[in-house]
Amino acid sequence: KAMCSGKLQTALLVAGYFVYLLVGAAVFQALERTAEKQEKMAAAQMKEAFLQNFTQLTVAEMEQFMKNLIEAIQNGVYPVGNESQFEESNWDFSNSFFFAGTVVSTIGYGTLHPKTAGGQIFCVFFALFGIPLNIVFLHRVGKVLSLLCKKLGKFLYEKGMRKKKIKFLTLLFFLATGILVFLCLPSVFFQITEGWSYSEGIYFAFITLSTIGFGDYVVGKQSDRKYFSYYRVLVAIWILFGLAWIALLFNL
Repeated sequence: KAMCSGKLQTALLVAGYFVYLLVGAAVFQALERTAEKQEKMAAAQMKEAFLQNFTQLTVAEMEQFMKNLIEAIQNGVYPVGNESQFEESNWDFSNSFFFAGTVVSTIGYGTLHPKTAGGQIFCVFFALFGIPLNIVFLHRVGKVLSLLCKKLGKFLYEKGMRKKKIKFLTLLFFLATGILVFLCLPSVFFQITEGWSYSEGIYFAFITLSTIGFGDYVVGKQSDRKYFSYYRVLVAIWILFGLAWIALLFNL
């Protein structure tokens, strides 16, 4: 009964956690998408005006244009290419879910952030409740993984192995498996999808899972590449379970 109750609690926590992220993603999308569209239209108009009058601009007008351009880029608007690129949103569901995941995991790349008053206030409360929920989620997943450690240890003990050796081999097994699953293999995936070198993929994976999150490398941000639907959702799920693996290593 206790085992069934524990499994049910784990299942409910995992389900509740992902529902929380899905609801957060939907709210961020609803709050930010319209404002982003207006920013993109303003950036397109600014670019058009510059192209028509750039030979007649004064130094002050050129500096103002540069300031506006830098501000647009900081807000995730890249006025390059044709107008069809302005139809693609940084706040589609995949990007919104990815953003929600980086908020509760405290990575915070800084490349995508809410700009409306409603989005910023919601982000405060979303993080206020989401970060503790994320800690509980990671702790629970870590406990489930630690049970696998115990089973492995018990199996080795029954084979006549000493406890110190069992502890070392268990730690080595989960360290090697985690490095393969959460660092090495994803880096190959990022190399193919993003066009990065393998070392850049390793760097991104480590900076992300360590929650440093510089923001110099972020998935799904290159305007000249086509990404499949829900690419960033999959990356967000990889991040969450990668953090659980790191939590398990600390427990071990």
